[in-house]
Amino acid sequence: MEAPGKNDSKRARGRPKKFDRGVALERAMRLFWEHGYEGTTFDQLIEAMSISPSSFYNAFGSKERLYEEAISLYLARSSEWFMAALAAGTHARVAFHALLSAAARQFTERDRPAGCMLSLACTSVSPALDPLRDLAAGMRRSAQQAMADRLRRAIESGELPEDTDAEALAGFYAAVSRGMAVLARDGASYEELQGIVDLSMRAWPNGDGRTRKNRGSAVPNLEAPTS
Repeated sequence: MEAPGKNDSKRARGRPKKFDRGVALERAMRLFWEHGYEGTTFDQLIEAMSISPSSFYNAFGSKERLYEEAISLYLARSSEWFMAALAAGTHARVAFHALLSAAARQFTERDRPAGCMLSLACTSVSPALDPLRDLAAGMRRSAQQAMADRLRRAIESGELPEDTDAEALAGFYAAVSRGMAVLARDGASYEELQGIVDLSMRAWPNGDGRTRKNRGSAVPNLEAPTS
């Protein structure tokens, strides 16, 4: 007769490892980041995620839904440094320089895919994937809107001239950032991207930022990259 608990011990040893959804999602995010939605195959996903097809569908429903979760995860993480730069209690020009410098660092980190997953997400996909394209485009618009909101606050406080076009200026710096993401994918270094950041700041609106509400505001010079 077997000792009490012996069968229980055997069953415990034979149980499969518990599925870690967070780890699987992280691996999927990196695959999508590296290869894009259409360039990432289902077989690549289940292999990288160490998951069976049935478990995949039970946990995520479909490749499309997994992608939505993956890009949302990327957005949540990148928003931390993105919004921190914009919310910093400093001059708007310093904030934007810091924001773009942070992007240059993030886009060239060696322990992750180069560039920005969101900047490049679903920009060219088949019509069947229009919902994913619209999702990614909406996320990009939201990021650009956050930049425009910061610029409008700078206009209101007198940091920028009253006639500054906040939407156009935000669009310019959003384009710089997205262009940097493409260059990083093509192998550009942090130093090369930082040079673009410094040059882009020359487009900052002329004028000393004085308005009715803030006479004597000084616009800082940015002679060296902000660390």
